[in-house]
Amino acid sequence: MNFIRLNKYICNAGICSRRKADKLILAGDIKVNSRIIQELGYKVKEEDIVEYNNRRIEIIKKHIYIVLNKPSNCLCTSHDPEGRRTVMDLLPKMIRQKHPFTVGRLDRNTTGIILITTDGEIAKILMHPSSNITKKYRILLNKDLSTSDLVKIKKGICLEDGYFKVDKIKIDKKNKREVFVEIHSGRNRILRRLFEALNYKIIELDRYNYAGITKNGLKQGEYMFIEDIKSYLPAKKIKNKN
Repeated sequence: MNFIRLNKYICNAGICSRRKADKLILAGDIKVNSRIIQELGYKVKEEDIVEYNNRRIEIIKKHIYIVLNKPSNCLCTSHDPEGRRTVMDLLPKMIRQKHPFTVGRLDRNTTGIILITTDGEIAKILMHPSSNITKKYRILLNKDLSTSDLVKIKKGICLEDGYFKVDKIKIDKKNKREVFVEIHSGRNRILRRLFEALNYKIIELDRYNYAGITKNGLKQGEYMFIEDIKSYLPAKKIKNKN
């Protein structure tokens, strides 16, 4: 008889990561065979009935991986209590019913590539700081980026939460308001805060590459499925996972 840890079962059902699953368990939000389970490390059988918010959840036999070109004025969340548009609203009901979640979140007014998946393990690898996932952005500023400020950015800027330095930065030759930046940091609103510190306002912020995943012709609001997700993961992470 095969047993699986409850947090892994929840993760493999596409509800959330294992860490968040532990929080759901401790909060008493999970039932197994109609009994609330709050024991971390609890193991279930595949035929057990596991419920979250009083709805049965089941392990997804085959995970889905979706690349979506997120439009502006759209939230990277499964549900918004204020009724604002989310990326899940862009997906058909049959996909939403699998309880996918977003990887590589973008703030409301930032556009570009995000990953939507039911695979908590892959999501954990992609989002963990040690993976050093590369992210590439196109930025449109309210004014030309000066040569002196470009030098400052290349050297690094001290922000309220610490020192920050981009990996690469390039100004468009024909339009000095247009800047291309490569980073691996996952700090909150880091690029907006970087340019605000130098008295620039970002008019457009678009991520065109995440972990090597590109738009591949997708218009804003469009998505596509990908099969070869492991090709975008750090080799050492794949080795540890197998």
